Amino acid sequence: MTFVVTDNCIKCKYTDCVEVCPVDCFYEGPNFLVIDPDECIDCALCEPECPAEAIFSEDELPADQTQFIELNAELAAKWDNITEKKDPLPDAAEWDGKPDKLKYLER
Repeated sequence: MTFVVTDNCIKCKYTDCVEVCPVDCFYEGPNFLVIDPDECIDCALCEPECPAEAIFSEDELPADQTQFIELNAELAAKWDNITEKKDPLPDAAEWDGKPDKLKYLER
């Protein structure tokens, strides 16, 4: 089982989660983070650290977020690894909680 970054991370990109990850399995795109499912050890440390509540265990993933399982795997193979906390995007607070943000994902 792995953890999955979902829709609410898009255009927020809080990075509180990356600092607690013992295996450095987070990858960073322009406006989104993903978890590499092959590297994730299912430790659950990242989930409570996400201010946007955008990280879920794969077995607790909301039904409307299942496409993010494949998306995390795909983008983790392309993006650079991130291991240290950075500032969130400037307008993160405005985007937190807005639904259907997949169309805003920058690859």
